[in-house]
Amino acid sequence: MQYPLSMSFKVVTLVPQIYIADASGKMMFYVRQKLFKLKEAITVFADDTQQQPLYKIGADRIIDFSARYNFSDLAGNPLGSIKRKGMRSLWQAHYEIYDGGGETPKYTIREENPWIRVADSCLEQIPLVGLFAGYFLNPSYLVTRSDGQGVMRLTKQPAFFEGKFKIDRLIEIDELEANRLLLGLMIMTLLERTRG
Repeated sequence: MQYPLSMSFKVVTLVPQIYIADASGKMMFYVRQKLFKLKEAITVFADDTQQQPLYKIGADRIIDFSARYNFSDLAGNPLGSIKRKGMRSLWQAHYEIYDGGGETPKYTIREENPWIRVADSCLEQIPLVGLFAGYFLNPSYLVTRSDGQGVMRLTKQPAFFEGKFKIDRLIEIDELEANRLLLGLMIMTLLERTRG
């Protein structure tokens, strides 16, 4: 996997889609979220042809602010999960990532500056100005281990009419951990898209 990775979030005919590619442009993950699902169930594919499924992501409950999203391989083996940290996420995005069977979070994702989202939400209400606010106001999210060490950073990039993000690796991690974190970042992006 060649870093930095790029993540594109597109809404085509109201259907959210996420593409993740490495620095060489090689597609790594593709997600097409289904609309009007009460209980989220997502298949992660190797590319947008949707011929090679890689992972499954499923919510543990029907539409809930603090639902836990479980990751598994195609055989159903648990790889990890992500959960929004309830009331803490109202002001500043805060998620916890767990390993395959754990109840203690291994990683935390936090929005680095919540004021950017507040400014974006306020400015988007102003005609014409709101169109450009998303281009200049770009939040970033830091993934840390339980000991506080930074592992990855997701940074929104300037773009019109779609979300573009850059994912930087801050320390060396193995492929399983990297994939677990990327699955978590995809779910977080889908959940945070309505918040600015």
